[in-house]
Amino acid sequence: MPRLLLATGNRHKQEELKNLLSGIPYELVIPSELGIDEEVEESGSTLEENAVIKAKAFAARSGILSLADDSGLEVDALNGAPGVFSSRYAGENATDADRVSFLLSKLKGVPAEKRQAKFRCVIAIATPHGKIELCNGECKGVIALNSSGKAGFGYDPVFYLPELGKTMAELPPSKKNSLSHRARAAAKARFLLINIANAKY
Repeated sequence: MPRLLLATGNRHKQEELKNLLSGIPYELVIPSELGIDEEVEESGSTLEENAVIKAKAFAARSGILSLADDSGLEVDALNGAPGVFSSRYAGENATDADRVSFLLSKLKGVPAEKRQAKFRCVIAIATPHGKIELCNGECKGVIALNSSGKAGFGYDPVFYLPELGKTMAELPPSKKNSLSHRARAAAKARFLLINIANAKY
């Protein structure tokens, strides 16, 4: 069975991607299992560029097919911010709670009907030879006035889904993994990866 490197050191992303890609004809491995511990600088100006940078770097380092993603929160009232800077929005060493608090401070006074937002995810799949495939996914919602829920990570506690009446952090993992931006991008990646595997046999 071929191996697929999940090119992230983020434990939450590793777990989520393993769930989303379960059952594909690959052995899913993470960087630490291959003795890879360096970080790849996300120097791109778009989610697409960052996903490609990470996937290509890990594929070259590991010598195996590698999958990386970059995702971001885009808030209409903030002209699409924080976007590609989502993880660094409140500073380089900010916690998830810091980022959520900073976002809510930026939206102070903005009424509920003007707090539309979307999570967007780009997955890049890279071969060791540098060939790249991209898969996109998005999930629309509203930024809540306050945090709610203990599940998920990042901005999930304030990303409210009106059709469900819950924030992303209030959903069980199985539900989140059926509708999140990463789930939608991963569904396209699954299809692509299965085709790649089948082409080799």
